[in-house]
Amino acid sequence: MADTGARPLVLLDVDGPLNPYAAKPEKRPAGYTTHWVKPASWVASNPHGRPRPAAYTRPLRLWLNPDHGSWLRSLGGDLVWASTWMHEANEFIGPRIGLPHLPVIEWRRMDRFDPDGLHWKTREILDWVGDGRSFVWIDDEITDADRAWVAGNHAGPALLHRVHPAIGLTREDIDAVAAWVSAAFGGRASAAAAG
Repeated sequence: MADTGARPLVLLDVDGPLNPYAAKPEKRPAGYTTHWVKPASWVASNPHGRPRPAAYTRPLRLWLNPDHGSWLRSLGGDLVWASTWMHEANEFIGPRIGLPHLPVIEWRRMDRFDPDGLHWKTREILDWVGDGRSFVWIDDEITDADRAWVAGNHAGPALLHRVHPAIGLTREDIDAVAAWVSAAFGGRASAAAAG
């Protein structure tokens, strides 16, 4: 990706930030609604490696907050799915929280091992973003190792913002990201969003 536009990219993970999967099953976080879905990738993830009809697949529970779409759009960046949901996020997540169809990072591999202890997404995100493009990455698995590696290997401004997977994206998270965008871009991203 060779885009050098003024607006930062806002890379969104689903499970953790938008779907607080780690919350206790009997304690749905306030503001969230429950959705039961059967994405093709969920149906195909048979642990025995054999195809199974969708009718015999238990649905996947999603907790989604309908406020998240407007919160994320208010950031003034270009929203992108950076999730294992990939294109299914546009079908099952975006419409339920008020987001339009978004670009998707298509992972080449989803390998949990990295020789430097980085999150498996980190290197691919930098490859996808391109040298110098500013970005915010919102995920529940970001570590200090990822932050240090990005700081040493990316020429542009970057914020790696971790969200607790049992709580999900909060207004405080959005405010922290918005403050970073405002400080990094002096209101240029917000003005572009309004225009």
